[in-house]
Amino acid sequence: MNKLEKPIQVTKAFLPPLEEYVNMLREIWENSWVTNNGPLHNRLQEELTNYLKVSDCTLFTNGHLALDIAIKALKLEGEVITTPFTFASTTHAIVMNNLIPVFCDINMSDYTIDVHKIEELITDKTSAIIPVHVFGSPCDINAIEEIARKHNLKVIYDAAHAFGVEINGKGIGSYGDISMFSLHATKVYNTIEGGLLTYNNSDLKTKLNLLKNFGISGYEEVDEIGLNAKMNEFQAAMGILNLKYIDDQISKRKNIANIYRNGLKNLNGIKMVADKKNVEHNYAYFPIVIDEGKCGITRDQLFDSLREVNVMTRKYFYPLTTEFACYKGKYKDNHLHNAKYVAERVLTLPIYGELSEEDAYKIVELVCNIFNK
Repeated sequence: MNKLEKPIQVTKAFLPPLEEYVNMLREIWENSWVTNNGPLHNRLQEELTNYLKVSDCTLFTNGHLALDIAIKALKLEGEVITTPFTFASTTHAIVMNNLIPVFCDINMSDYTIDVHKIEELITDKTSAIIPVHVFGSPCDINAIEEIARKHNLKVIYDAAHAFGVEINGKGIGSYGDISMFSLHATKVYNTIEGGLLTYNNSDLKTKLNLLKNFGISGYEEVDEIGLNAKMNEFQAAMGILNLKYIDDQISKRKNIANIYRNGLKNLNGIKMVADKKNVEHNYAYFPIVIDEGKCGITRDQLFDSLREVNVMTRKYFYPLTTEFACYKGKYKDNHLHNAKYVAERVLTLPIYGELSEEDAYKIVELVCNIFNK
């Protein structure tokens, strides 16, 4: 196979036209206001509340601190049921708040938490569930809500991948007690770095604002033990501009996803995640799972073969968080059969708005050639 001249990266941050960002910078210079709830920060917060179809939202400098503060705001204790098939941040936020993560297996249809296995993990120490909308696919929010209500548990959704996703026209951030979105440069929508919490309880707003600003409540008052997690005006400026282009970016991603689906559907041994009925997807990632028993090639072999021809993919999520050196052997993981199976076989293909159709077809051709060899 011929090597591509230029590498195709697995993702690429969207940047608005430079002149548009420069114009926003002029506004910052004119105001001499660069952080601490500036006018651009407040404007973006309002625009995102409307776009995401949520009751309320609060901005943060990154998604990890947003999740950390969500846990603090709800005063979680003891054990938290979550998934090992996620980015390190999810587990880190739980453990760094002196909580014990209790890992639940995933289902095999969309790789989100298996709602049928949650209740058997609940004990008198359980205070919350932190599920993940993996690759932007919504969890079974109805089942999770029913379990949480039955056992009086809090629910914080890790919606890092799920910006703009809707269920029956309702924003994904409307579910649970709090939802956390990552606005990192690698995501569908970015504010360079950034994070966002959405919630329905307006009483949380004051608490969250205190926790992200050292607990400062007034000129000489500090009411909480807080962090510095404020989004600055430069991030907000990027967010305001990128929001203008987000629908177009999602549409382009959907087109790339359809090229992959149509081009790879007849390959034996590749499993792709289907779109869900009544869900507006954002096509944040395009994961495939390789069944080496059916196709005679492993995930790692496909990864290496594509890399040799300058197509960069990602083993995402691999390894499971339970396999990280900092967690290995500390928590039970003998029941995570599906999660282990998927982690050892999953590969995400390049997908971003500026990926050309021509390159997407090349990737399909390369994958097919590798399989046919």
